[in-house]
Amino acid sequence: MLLLVPILFIPAFAESQTVPTEKGTLDVKLTHDVIEPNIQTKINIDFINPQTQKIQEHVDYTITVLKDNEIVFGPIPLTHTSVGSVKIPIEFNLGEGVYTMDFIIKGILFQPIPDETVSFNITVGEAYAQPTTPDNNTVDNGEGGGCLIATAAYGSEMAPQVQQLREIRDNTILKTNSGTAFMTSFNQFYYSFSPIVADFEREQPVFKEGVKVVLTPMLSSLSLLNHIEIDSEQEMLGYGISLILLNVAMYVGIPIFGITKLQQFRKN
Repeated sequence: MLLLVPILFIPAFAESQTVPTEKGTLDVKLTHDVIEPNIQTKINIDFINPQTQKIQEHVDYTITVLKDNEIVFGPIPLTHTSVGSVKIPIEFNLGEGVYTMDFIIKGILFQPIPDETVSFNITVGEAYAQPTTPDNNTVDNGEGGGCLIATAAYGSEMAPQVQQLREIRDNTILKTNSGTAFMTSFNQFYYSFSPIVADFEREQPVFKEGVKVVLTPMLSSLSLLNHIEIDSEQEMLGYGISLILLNVAMYVGIPIFGITKLQQFRKN
């Protein structure tokens, strides 16, 4: 029982997202409990040095929280944190849905820097809650935030490619029960490895560029969903299975075919 006592004083956070600023100078990490509308919630914010992966001290920043372009919180005056971690109580008072939390980083170690922005999507209410992401990273993001691997590859949660994935998820896949079930199962698998891949992308620029190349065929195939209307579970299953088979053909079938032809060429 004595061993369990410290656990009582450690907040059991349910949601965590980590997103780099637009130029990659800092990583910003949000951690919070499941948020209900009209109830004040403390948002834990850590500013992290991406090189050392340690808390960055002495950061100057501002914050604004919006929902449907209506300001819910802030923009706060230019604020300084000496320890690099803060907890801000916010009341999400515009009902359930997706809120946007925007940061502007203006200085580090008492030195002003050109403004760097970073934006988070925060889900409020059980009806909008997405599967929990590991503490290492977020979106997203799929999930209230974005795709961790794509965000690390393209450098920002606001990159067009990341927004494309988010829009397809929110506006097409999650509109059906079968799509929601698929995303729930997929997220459990995806978040088991994506934080490690995302961290490696940030550490290895060559690997990061390689991931961009690998993601391009998938993004192209998923863009097909923007040009079709899905009005039933059967259509979602049909298009979903077709896209899965298409990607299997691109990522598995074509390489196997190429290797087979190369071996035949060498034998001849």
